[in-house]
Amino acid sequence: MERRTILRTAVVGAGAAAFSGALWQNAFAATAQPGPGPYGNLLAADGNGIQLPAGFTSRIIARSGQRVAGTSYTWHWAPDGGACFPAGNGWIYVSNSEIPLVGGAGAVRFNADGTIASAYRILSGTNVNCAGGATPWGTWLSCEEVPLGRVFETWPEGGRAGEERTRMGRFKHEAAACDPDRRVVYLTEDEGDGCFYRFVPDTWGDLRTGRVQVLCGPAGTLSGPVTWQDIPDRDGIPTPTRRQVGAALHFDGGEGCWYDNGVCYFTTKGDNRVWAYDAVNQQIDLAYDAARIPGGAAPLTGVDNITGAGSGDLYVAEDGGNMEINVITPDGVVAPFLRILGQAESEITGPAFTPDGTRLYFSSQRGTSGASAGSGGITYEVRGPFRS
Repeated sequence: MERRTILRTAVVGAGAAAFSGALWQNAFAATAQPGPGPYGNLLAADGNGIQLPAGFTSRIIARSGQRVAGTSYTWHWAPDGGACFPAGNGWIYVSNSEIPLVGGAGAVRFNADGTIASAYRILSGTNVNCAGGATPWGTWLSCEEVPLGRVFETWPEGGRAGEERTRMGRFKHEAAACDPDRRVVYLTEDEGDGCFYRFVPDTWGDLRTGRVQVLCGPAGTLSGPVTWQDIPDRDGIPTPTRRQVGAALHFDGGEGCWYDNGVCYFTTKGDNRVWAYDAVNQQIDLAYDAARIPGGAAPLTGVDNITGAGSGDLYVAEDGGNMEINVITPDGVVAPFLRILGQAESEITGPAFTPDGTRLYFSSQRGTSGASAGSGGITYEVRGPFRS
């Protein structure tokens, strides 16, 4: 099918600056290509083993199995998807735990100066909580990455138990992204033949009831018009949701998901792609495809979690690759923003900016140990002159 670029105006985070649709349109007339990053080259690794551009610094916020500094809370194993929420004069970073049977999610609350105020559990007794997404009403959707997995709505400030939202579909959930304009929630599925879904709640802000739809189009579509069809049986028994609609498009390992003023970006790790769904015009396109980088020199592989910044830049974490977070800029350049050394058996998870865009949080799920259970997980903060 003829390629059409679909990226539009981007507005990310509190006080974000907007890029015109024309700028996005020009940027992705072709998929993003390697080039000089907006912050320059990476410097030698700091004391935490992280290579950063000039002007940026890192600190360790928490380690799996150890108490978060100044609190009585023991940080969970295998930290995964995360997000930041405003809280009083400070903010909260929430993080999932990708552990079987006792996964759940935890949170760290920060004061206005960045010091840690408290840490605590916000979800318990769930199974392999991988990624998720923030809602416009301030809750965190924590998703189970298992067959017939569930979505749980949680409250970052704590004090209220997480609630199951099974009407959002039972499948191998990965990430979620809310679209307040169309009042839907987009959902990715981590299967080799997974689908891209959206949940249409009966009432916006109430995820207890609604219908699940799947993205449809001609098989093998990389660019062009798409449609949505209802899933007949959201519970996925006996037929999995991804196999219920013949026209459904299939994606190789759905991972991160990020909505940005008319465009929902989602990643697929199996083929190292970043997709863009134009919700305004109901079209799909590719923002990044490692296979289209000449000479096999793709800087971004193991494509996984994704988030956005006020500049319109996308930040994409690697599961494997060479343990980088890469930035994709509005002018179509992809380049490493940071690299973690000495943790080749881990993956980077949970990238999220503070509401003011000055700090970036993320985790190395297995840290230096590489332990499959995630006992060596490390959660970091990076500060510096991020573009706004």
